[in-house]
Amino acid sequence: MENQLAKSTEERTFQYQDTLPSLPVPTLEESLKKYLESVQPFANEEEYRKTEEIVKNFQNGIGEKLQQKLLERAKGKRNWLEEWWLNVAYLDVRIPSQLNVNFAGPATHSEHYWPPKKGTNLERGSINLWHNLNYWQLLRKEKLPVHKVGNTPLDMSQFRMLFSTCKVPGITRDSIVNYFNTESEGCSPSHIAVLCRGRAFAFDAMHEGCLLTPPEILRQLTYIQKRCHSEPDGPGVSALTSEERTRWAKAREYLIGLTPENLTILEKIQSSILVYCMNDGSPHVSPENYSQITSMTLAGDPTVLWGDKSYNLISFSNGLFGCHADHSPYDAMVLVNTNNYVDVKIFENEGKWKGSENVRDVPLPEELVFTVDEKILNDIEQAKAQYFKQASDLDIVASAFTSFGKKLTKKKKLHPDTFVQLALQLAYYRLTGRPGCCYETAATRFFYHGRTETVRSCTVEAVKWCQSMQDPSAQLLERREKMLRAFTRHNKMMRDCSTGKGFDRHLLGLLLIAKEEGLPVPELYTDPLFSKSGGGGNFVLSTSLLGYFRVQGVAVPMVHNGFGFFYHIRDDRFVVSCTAWKSCAETDAEKLVQLVFHAFHDMIQLMNTAQL
Repeated sequence: MENQLAKSTEERTFQYQDTLPSLPVPTLEESLKKYLESVQPFANEEEYRKTEEIVKNFQNGIGEKLQQKLLERAKGKRNWLEEWWLNVAYLDVRIPSQLNVNFAGPATHSEHYWPPKKGTNLERGSINLWHNLNYWQLLRKEKLPVHKVGNTPLDMSQFRMLFSTCKVPGITRDSIVNYFNTESEGCSPSHIAVLCRGRAFAFDAMHEGCLLTPPEILRQLTYIQKRCHSEPDGPGVSALTSEERTRWAKAREYLIGLTPENLTILEKIQSSILVYCMNDGSPHVSPENYSQITSMTLAGDPTVLWGDKSYNLISFSNGLFGCHADHSPYDAMVLVNTNNYVDVKIFENEGKWKGSENVRDVPLPEELVFTVDEKILNDIEQAKAQYFKQASDLDIVASAFTSFGKKLTKKKKLHPDTFVQLALQLAYYRLTGRPGCCYETAATRFFYHGRTETVRSCTVEAVKWCQSMQDPSAQLLERREKMLRAFTRHNKMMRDCSTGKGFDRHLLGLLLIAKEEGLPVPELYTDPLFSKSGGGGNFVLSTSLLGYFRVQGVAVPMVHNGFGFFYHIRDDRFVVSCTAWKSCAETDAEKLVQLVFHAFHDMIQLMNTAQL
């Protein structure tokens, strides 16, 4: 009886999904007021007055009608944004997603038990895969703890999209296929796909109802590596996933037309738990410098990466690891949590497998051999050429600031995330002499299927503080007061955005209602200040906190003349990854990172000086 009671009170991963609140629609007045405040740093008086007029006309005119229609839509949906966001932000996008949309990052096992070492990749890979498979089983059994803020549960639906999920290209719009089921829902695919030297393999991760052990997985990986290293390379069909979306969709249709077997193989890869990518590279890494390995996870060899897969686990030949993910089905916090789980397990077990060395008679991996012709081989070459051209233009700097971290900022009563955001504002201001419109991700997981909202970090308060830091006549006390005002403002914005009171997604919803109704685009969205302040995906700083775990990641800038800036925070350090395009003369990732680190010192000094 007691046992049954314990079982019934144990929380299940997805048990609160049905009781989560619906995503709210903010009031028109509130959103427009916040929008007006956000454009101020980028406008002179005349421009601001003109935008004020446009906003007033919108509020009293078409805006009110669009708001009513949006409220109507929200009545019939638990999340009025979900489908729109998926299509507009991801599935309708036609540029190649592997570099432009996806995110990636290095594993930090190298900081403890797994430093770079030749000849360790297969053994370590089998242990790494095994921990990932345990995480998969936790999800299948719904034993992954529900994320909460205090006692309030957060939406966990994105975790359903981590395994056995893949994007499929379409001529005008892509789609997502998800084969994952919890145990109570039924069967779920249990095979792993492996890419190595342009070839593809698959093996089942279960045998006679039990997970393969690391020694058994090692046998499978060794078999694949031996074959690939002693036989000719394969055609590298996976490189097609790095192509422009419509081109890849057409190539895929042609590939399926060659033989039905090709569709079977594609579905085998799509439905696999994850894709394990055996990359021949040996990137350099140190606890202070992750640049090269970060670059190779985001922009590495496209013939050993399935760019549409929700989870590519990358193994390098010197025993380092990373991952690469399609962004459409979920946000980075899912993979951050997975990677943190694996990293903690590797650390707890001192990087070793401490179980049985017995190997059962498990079937060998099967090779997935695509039937290709000259046209497909040409398509693959073309895909690789466009991919390498863009990849060679990408500059990635990933460094650790080790003078202090969360401990000190907390001691000074400064929120660590806001600390980084304001340092970035000051760094950009020093680099360019002007404010930088900035997108920081806020999670809206308090709500059913909530994903993200935009925190616009470049506030009037932040700019006034940056100006005072560059003004030699400004007193220290004045600088400190302005900085603390900027902190207060940012913290409030983050709270608002996380609780459904942001305005960017709301404005997008109103625009999409207008488009669906066949109405002309309202002037609010064509006003130069709309895009100058970042609207319509024009933020020059695209940023995100990846959390307080030892997990790092990266994505490309939102605009050509911008930066991507992603970071995690530990007690004793800040680890940042910055991306920029080399072909843009005004962006320099290394310089921005150094200026951010310089700003960290300046900010702490302000707090110290003010206390004297």
